[in-house]
Amino acid sequence: MELQLPSDFIHDAPEGYSYSIKKFKTNVMSIWLNDHKEYVYTSEPVSTIWGFVKFTKKGHKYYSPIDSKHVGKEVDISETRPYTAMQLNLNPLENVLYT
Repeated sequence: MELQLPSDFIHDAPEGYSYSIKKFKTNVMSIWLNDHKEYVYTSEPVSTIWGFVKFTKKGHKYYSPIDSKHVGKEVDISETRPYTAMQLNLNPLENVLYT
């Protein structure tokens, strides 16, 4: 059985990237952003953790990563970016400039 992103996942992978999903725990999946460029230092595929999705009887929720082995805080999918579910910690001036 191939694992798939939830149907409400709003992001399209940036150009040259793709998403994959892997089982993390019984009801938690990790979402990975895979880079398809060739690198000098490795011939292995390069991936970074985008975030996590936890499934419950009522549906599912998204979580930012602390790192690839630790689930962080719950996030609203509409406030995430294609590259990561980590939230920006902006002061009021930065918030005006970057949003």
